[in-house]
Amino acid sequence: MHNQRNSQVKTNSRFSYLLDRIYEAPFIEIPFKHLYIENFFNDADFKEIITSDEISVPSASSDSDLIKGLKDKGYKIISFPGCITHADQYIKWHSSKSITSRTHSACEGFGMVMRLYEKRTKILIELEEFLLSEDFNRAIAEKFDIQFKDCKVDGGIQKYLDGYEISPHPDVRKKAATYMVNINPSTSSETSDHHTHYLKFKPTKDYISKFWENNEDYERDWVPWDWCETVKQQNKNNSIVIFSPSNDTMHAVKADYNHLVTQRTQLYGNLWYLKSDTKPLKWEQLQIPYKSSLAKPNWTQIAKSYVPSIVKSTIRKYLNRNDDIGKTNMN
Repeated sequence: MHNQRNSQVKTNSRFSYLLDRIYEAPFIEIPFKHLYIENFFNDADFKEIITSDEISVPSASSDSDLIKGLKDKGYKIISFPGCITHADQYIKWHSSKSITSRTHSACEGFGMVMRLYEKRTKILIELEEFLLSEDFNRAIAEKFDIQFKDCKVDGGIQKYLDGYEISPHPDVRKKAATYMVNINPSTSSETSDHHTHYLKFKPTKDYISKFWENNEDYERDWVPWDWCETVKQQNKNNSIVIFSPSNDTMHAVKADYNHLVTQRTQLYGNLWYLKSDTKPLKWEQLQIPYKSSLAKPNWTQIAKSYVPSIVKSTIRKYLNRNDDIGKTNMN
């Protein structure tokens, strides 16, 4: 664990105390390696953040009224996983939440995310400057032994409207690190059903993370909810979770709440590797049905019959390569 800075602080910010909180936080290993820090901001800063005009917006009478109001506050609809960018299409879907409309085959719907681009409150301007600074992002990189020079930074203040869903996934390989801070303006936000789930694969599906681990040239994908089980949720306000995506960093969101009164609001950011080259592999291609029987099964034959062709091909290549190496060594 890194307890001290390896680099010199370059910015003089009111938020510099957050660096120590990151460096000094212990790693939590369940359900995967991550940092979890409650009371991330001091009380004064947090109160000023969530009571700012851009965060604590007035209630709305309809979806169209809400979206217009957020735009007036400086938010813009963004392209984001599990979301659409057309307000009219979202409003039409939200009136019935039909599961026939979805952005991914492992999901049951879609949502909309809006990012704050025009900040007018001084503390939010200062906060964005700090979150995009080298100091803050280098602290995350050093904590997780990531080469900061190999990454680019992305982040901002976001509101997630009702219906937002991203099924269990570990994040793509190009993402080096990610963080999420709850800055919900409502005092009752912790009981709302819109918080991030942190999960693990069920025993019958754990082979998928092993496949991802041993086949780094294939991209990781979202999977159905019933392939995983939730270990905990990040429902505490003013809490941060940080992790470096790996083959077991399963997390998900499925928002079901009244966004006309208040909205799920987060500080969200990532470190992205500058280079990444992977091949797509959908979750449907990794399905191996689990069967039980009273008769004594031939597990070898059953396993072979259910292994997807792409996995068989990968295994054959691996065995052939090792065989060639063995022959070379004998010669």
